[in-house]
Amino acid sequence: MNDKLSSFSKTAGPGVLFASTAIGVSHLVQSTRAGADYGLLLIGFVILVMAMKYPFFEYGSRYANVTQTSIIDGYKKLGMPALWLYFLLTIASMFFVTGAVGFVTAGFFENLFGINFLGEWTIIILFAICVSVLAIGKYNALDGLIKIVAITLLVSTISAFLITLWVGPIEPVSGFIPQDLWTVSGIFFLLALMGWMPTAVDLSSWNSLWTLERMKQTNYRPKLKETLFEFRLAYVVTGILAVMFVTLGAFIFYGSGEELPNNNALFAQKIVTLYTQTIGDWSYVIISASAFTVMFGTILAIFDGYSRSLQRTIELIFTSKEQLIRTKIRAFYILFLLMLSIGSLFVVLQFNDNLKQLVDFATVLSFVIAPIIAIFNYKLVTGQSLDKEHQPSFWLKVLSIGGIVFLSGFALFFIAIRFFSVFV
Repeated sequence: MNDKLSSFSKTAGPGVLFASTAIGVSHLVQSTRAGADYGLLLIGFVILVMAMKYPFFEYGSRYANVTQTSIIDGYKKLGMPALWLYFLLTIASMFFVTGAVGFVTAGFFENLFGINFLGEWTIIILFAICVSVLAIGKYNALDGLIKIVAITLLVSTISAFLITLWVGPIEPVSGFIPQDLWTVSGIFFLLALMGWMPTAVDLSSWNSLWTLERMKQTNYRPKLKETLFEFRLAYVVTGILAVMFVTLGAFIFYGSGEELPNNNALFAQKIVTLYTQTIGDWSYVIISASAFTVMFGTILAIFDGYSRSLQRTIELIFTSKEQLIRTKIRAFYILFLLMLSIGSLFVVLQFNDNLKQLVDFATVLSFVIAPIIAIFNYKLVTGQSLDKEHQPSFWLKVLSIGGIVFLSGFALFFIAIRFFSVFV
């Protein structure tokens, strides 16, 4: 037993980072909105998309453990066009994703510290803190902070969920009319919800990078089953927490007549205030601190993940003598952190404080990209890169094909509806 615990402690980290990346906007914002607007109706969709996306995230960890290289290296094995496409998709989406998460995090930052007069300076300060933490501490700082975030998140969310279940759902106000999901706006929200549930599929490459970094940090190479167990545990917890947030939104908001604000700071205040009205005023500071901690963990992980993946992609595309110049290219990690913060700030300013529009745009964009990355990941783990012993099981392959069809179908459906809505 002690050996298993010791092995798990050395392996644990990448899954926790994945969960922290996922449990942010998709849970605290989108899942709460899902419950607030549609009650418990969307829980089935949450569970479905979690199942359909699972293989493609797991493949990042699987590939890294078996090959000792990142799945981004695998994209190069598929051919330079595949690697270039991944690079271009990353560039196209990263500022919107980081901007959306940063915008939400800034709202909870303002709510926690009672700051409402700094405007865009709140996001600038927040991004500066993220860049400084990662530039100085890199993976070690990220790993330590995220584990504290994970404990805080679990305790606060489970406590709020259990108390809310005990209190029960609110009574709908007189004349309450439920929203119809099967409208253009309802379908757009459903796609946005699934786009980041639990997170964007293209972020699966980060799992492989974090898995390799954890091995380097602990000087321990886990068995494949150890790596997969750590990831699967984190993934299951992520799914359970998503269902909890939808339930919290439904029990606390649905039918109340209260509308979630579109301003990030007011949104954060409304979330925290209504939670504490249910749980008790004594919990306001705890809920506020927990919500900000969750979002801060997410934005940290996103800054690291994008910068790390960009660094590796550029190494693979633009260098032929990788080992000779690797030490020079490592300096680009900080450059990418700065570039990401500046570009994301510009995106936030373009959306003029419109929280829902920015978040929905970023999440739908991720959903449209998802089928491409899903196909890449599936081809890598079922091809010659992995021997038969380490390839996914028959049923996981079946689920993968179903997931590719699911993601492709909804992406095409979105494009068709968007095209139709523009020309009608």
